[in-house]
Amino acid sequence: MAGKAVPKFDVDKASNLPLWVQLRDRFVFLISSGYYEPGEQLPSVRKFAAENHVSLNTVSKTFMALEREGYIVTRHGSGAYVRAGASEAVVSDIDVLTEDYVKSCLERGMDLEDIPRFVAKVISKLRSEGEGEAGDDRS
Repeated sequence: MAGKAVPKFDVDKASNLPLWVQLRDRFVFLISSGYYEPGEQLPSVRKFAAENHVSLNTVSKTFMALEREGYIVTRHGSGAYVRAGASEAVVSDIDVLTEDYVKSCLERGMDLEDIPRFVAKVISKLRSEGEGEAGDDRS
């Protein structure tokens, strides 16, 4: 990998989604948010699995899905790389979701200055509940 830290992944044990789908969704976010840029190499399956305490088979299944869905391309003997243009549709979806959320807040009487404070409050609550934090037990 090109010097970037392996991103941590937290299992949502309350979720009905299979682990590989949760992991796929996390990688889609990392690609769409620009953490991984087009052409950038992803961590190896082995390295990601070891550092996040998930099975090699789970990570392999995730990478196969990402490749099938057009987010990454695998080069045998070299690794997996972000495909150019892979994030455009996801970013568009996130933009639409964010815009809908902001409009909904405004319709409920919030003003634009209230919304970031409210989001920060929710993030703080989720952190205190252990959601979205790295370092929990993934066994």
